[in-house]
Amino acid sequence: MKTRHFDRIGNGGISFTELGFGAAPLGNLYRAVSDEDANATLEAAWATGCRYYDTAPLYGLGLSETRLNPFLRGKKRADYVLSSKVGRIMRACPPEERTGIGKFFDTPSRREVYDYSYDGVMRSFEASLERLGVDRIDILFVHDVDIFTHGSKEASDRRIEEFMRSGYYGLLSLRDQGVIKAFGGGINEWQVAQTLAERGDFDLFLLAGRYTLLEQEALTSFLPLCQARGIGIVLGGPYNSGILATGPKPGAYYNYSEAPKDILERVAGIENVCKRHGVRLIEAALQFPLLHPSVVSVIPGGQRPSEVESNRSLLDAKLPAALWTDLKEEGLMRTDAPTA
Repeated sequence: MKTRHFDRIGNGGISFTELGFGAAPLGNLYRAVSDEDANATLEAAWATGCRYYDTAPLYGLGLSETRLNPFLRGKKRADYVLSSKVGRIMRACPPEERTGIGKFFDTPSRREVYDYSYDGVMRSFEASLERLGVDRIDILFVHDVDIFTHGSKEASDRRIEEFMRSGYYGLLSLRDQGVIKAFGGGINEWQVAQTLAERGDFDLFLLAGRYTLLEQEALTSFLPLCQARGIGIVLGGPYNSGILATGPKPGAYYNYSEAPKDILERVAGIENVCKRHGVRLIEAALQFPLLHPSVVSVIPGGQRPSEVESNRSLLDAKLPAALWTDLKEEGLMRTDAPTA
């Protein structure tokens, strides 16, 4: 698999495989997965050449990280890139009070406590090291200081202030000491990512679903800022929660909910152009973000070996330049989206 080397501050940098593995599904997201099946999926990802693995304490309330532990134990530490997140502490609680009931299944009884302070960042980092069973993590992302998570712009702004006054300096210190290679934000909204980028010295952003074949509003100001400052983008959610993988069928998911009519119609238009060029919608969806010079890796995730193997095969599809030209001419893609 092709790699993209990223070295923003001259510390040796990080080599990302173009396809990474998003480990949220291994936290029993939406359905329970056995330990054996989770490990089989991780091994299948490794067999495809994937060497970048992203996780977080939230995913399965620690389960995703602990499942990576035995898998990574058998690999040479220099052979893979690992990222996790800070901003939440997982605290033991009664089962009925655990976070994510109805979203995460068969998880430890833990309750998330938001903590974007310096001490909170350090505690989260140490706990992740223990769950993962590693002696270093390459990248730490501050997790979910966005409106989607906290419910309003005012609440998001308060979390950003909390982080920038305190926790930010923890990540800066860890990077300056060489404990981590890079830090950034794992964010659902490009506008919030831009706010962080304007206020601090961030290396990378894990942007979930906000620069895809369906959505390119981040080109308005955020992605040009990233290019100007040498900030890298890990692109999560390239299928916008599913609709760019399944197509605009009834019940298709967009942003974790059933897709509204206007989204179904737009995706139908994109799919029709793809069909004219003999291209599958899912192939175009996975490859499109990688055409932007700031994108270092795309991480679609997967709960089964067949899913990660399928994602790998999509990278090999040959897509004609005329596909992007037609999408732009029909108003289905921004004209300033990089496509070469």
